[in-house]
Amino acid sequence: MGIVTNKTDKHQACIDECQKCAQACYECFNECLNEPDLKERKNCVSTLVECAMMCQMSVSMMAMNGKFSKEHCELCAKICEQCEQECAMFKDDHCQKCASVCRLCADECRKMANM
Repeated sequence: MGIVTNKTDKHQACIDECQKCAQACYECFNECLNEPDLKERKNCVSTLVECAMMCQMSVSMMAMNGKFSKEHCELCAKICEQCEQECAMFKDDHCQKCASVCRLCADECRKMANM
């Protein structure tokens, strides 16, 4: 589970989902930039970046067993849910897949925040 200790093992599922979500959001962001309706995706694109950055921050907080990890994950869940909603509005494969990954991450972050 943990890489050098087992202190964060209880957070590992959330760490993994946040890592995956950040990657999905950055990949989706990159694909959205090449879509012909980029103007209509403005909110989605900015939310993708915000979500990816928050997921990365949450991973860092959990990895160092930070005092505010639960609060970070609570906020991360909210941002992931918003990103899921934004991505779900677009029917292309990358947005649909990203919406699904964001949903899973939000669920895992909520579990972590309620530990």
